[in-house]
Amino acid sequence: MHLKFTHYINVSHILLSKAKIQLIRSLEQKKYRAQHGLFVLEGDKSVREALDSALTVECLLAKPAWLAQLSSIRANHIIEIDDRELSQISFQKTPNQAMALVQIPHYPLDMAELTGGLSLYLDQVQDPGNLGTIIRVADWFGVRHVLCGAGCADPYNPKTVQATMGAVIRVKTHQTDVGFFGQLKMYQPDFPVFGAFLDGDNLYHTPLATKAVIVLGNESKGINDDVAQYVHQRLLIPSYPSGEPASESLNVATAAAIICAEFRRG
Repeated sequence: MHLKFTHYINVSHILLSKAKIQLIRSLEQKKYRAQHGLFVLEGDKSVREALDSALTVECLLAKPAWLAQLSSIRANHIIEIDDRELSQISFQKTPNQAMALVQIPHYPLDMAELTGGLSLYLDQVQDPGNLGTIIRVADWFGVRHVLCGAGCADPYNPKTVQATMGAVIRVKTHQTDVGFFGQLKMYQPDFPVFGAFLDGDNLYHTPLATKAVIVLGNESKGINDDVAQYVHQRLLIPSYPSGEPASESLNVATAAAIICAEFRRG
């Protein structure tokens, strides 16, 4: 059964073709996301939030009953799909009811905005799930900018997007490199940069700032020297009890949550 789309805004109703399936599946790879300028967003809540956001939804793919619940849709194209078709195109083991192809946003690196609060700089955070969780943590603690330095996973990888649980819609992600710190120093020479290290000062005993860049590094390698040179204050999340044997390091997303919570508490 086909619905009447009188309540949809500026859309055309198209069928799920083999070419569209190939396009969607190709977006699992970064080079095709870059080529088409699109990423895949899945799940009821996340897709609804994308439709209500400033992001451009190029194509909405959903079950007819799900579409019927919406009073209006800001999408360029709509495709009705059934369970079999959703299973064909989904990147999830248990597909939901809707999927969207969303234009990848490109946010300008506004130094005035960035220095107005807390932001995260990630150095070689390579696991897509960890990156997605960090973006979700940033969203929870009101950190509006996440800067992905060299060697980081792609913030629009399907695994990353899924781990953000919709936070990728609200948090501005930037793909940058160590040159960012040169720009920051030119704009505001004394702007505080904190970094997580295993030889840092106790996080809970160190004066923190309400406006700062927080640097987090690779779990096994830590923060590279070329980035570490820009850190003003090294921080350590101490294990408990002090001096007792413990794990070598914390998961980077867990560390991000602890550090952000402490900055906000202060």
